[in-house]
Amino acid sequence: MTKRQLKLGLVTTGVGGPGDSNRWLDPEIPVDASVNIDWYIDIVRQAEAAKFDLVFIVDSQFITADSPPHYLNRLEPLTLLSALAVATSHIGLVGTLTTSYNDPYNLARRLASLDLISKGRAGWNVVTTGDAGTAGNYGRDEHYDYATRYGRAFEYLDVVRGLWRSYEDGALVRDRDTGVFLDKTKLHALNHKGEHFSVVGPLNIQRSPQGEPVIFQAGDSEQGRDLGAKVADAIFTHAKTIEQGQAFYADLKDRAARHGRDPDALVILPGFTITIGDTDEDAREIQRAHRRADQSFDQALGEFGRAFGWHDFRQYDLDAPFPAAALDHAKTSFFTQAKRITEIAVARGFSLRDTIEFVRDQHTGPFVGSAETVAAEIARWFEGRAFDGINVHAGHPSQFRRFTQEVVPLLQRRGLFRTQYEDTTLRGNLGLPAPTLSA
Repeated sequence: MTKRQLKLGLVTTGVGGPGDSNRWLDPEIPVDASVNIDWYIDIVRQAEAAKFDLVFIVDSQFITADSPPHYLNRLEPLTLLSALAVATSHIGLVGTLTTSYNDPYNLARRLASLDLISKGRAGWNVVTTGDAGTAGNYGRDEHYDYATRYGRAFEYLDVVRGLWRSYEDGALVRDRDTGVFLDKTKLHALNHKGEHFSVVGPLNIQRSPQGEPVIFQAGDSEQGRDLGAKVADAIFTHAKTIEQGQAFYADLKDRAARHGRDPDALVILPGFTITIGDTDEDAREIQRAHRRADQSFDQALGEFGRAFGWHDFRQYDLDAPFPAAALDHAKTSFFTQAKRITEIAVARGFSLRDTIEFVRDQHTGPFVGSAETVAAEIARWFEGRAFDGINVHAGHPSQFRRFTQEVVPLLQRRGLFRTQYEDTTLRGNLGLPAPTLSA
């Protein structure tokens, strides 16, 4: 039996994502990092040199003046990943694309193209779009409600996977001696007619060396967890404590088994900001300094409304009880996140100010200390089945370098992480089975 190995992903948010409004002030970060292909190539090559499994590109398509800097000005994921594909050779290339505001045929074709360009390293982070304001950018008066979003997503995945399986293996004969280019018996139209989509097919592109792109999913609602357990190859999530991680891990693996899947074929990859210092106390001080510098309270207050459909919380008394009625504004937005925040605030008697500080604290992670301390804690979570791997937020460049140069070698010495890539495809490096054409 192959020994279980830790997986590592890189999350890049350039000049600063949620909770990091002022990260761009770091002189090591180009002020245009989020649209600077040279910056992306450099940091992704750092990750590849450290034998990371993948780079993950987050995305959304609606902004306000209070959006984090990276969200205000960033490259479209598949365009970016196609450029990274020819600048790298092994690292997986995962992009976020929504099932709510993309046509299934077009998305299937674009992802399959990335998969071929990269020789089998593409991945798709499936989202249903939480920013309700996106509807206005696509000619809709209202965003889809929760049930419709997930109903579309389940059907969407069936359509896209069906399109990816238009060609059987060996369909494109390309034999110059016989003059046969295509074995017509191995090309299949989809002819899908469902509640949300009608797609004829077939798709006009062959399969890649890994068969088809790896499916990632990040929803934490009941619908999101069921979607991930049923169709995803890997799950992005968040965990503040090892106990939270273990509970989520066990739940998703159990759901996968109930869907008739091998639980070990579902990879759980929570995301973390990791802080490394010369000593544990040095790391804690670095974390405190970053928290103070990377976002002011006023910036956090402005950004806080995103989960609630960008409701403006500046209108409330900061020291009055948290305005729980604001949850109504989240019904077509990030409702699960907003509901959890509201329930915690009410249960603990938080004021709005307390709640903002509580949410700000969530951006700090459990992996803080010397390289030895961080490596030992990662090992504890991994061996305790709190995750199968981690997505490391690049954050400040000096911190990412310390992780790749100091922590990764310690994980390798423990026998938990590879020293060489096992495969040339993302699916192969994640240890995932090849998809079957009849699945």
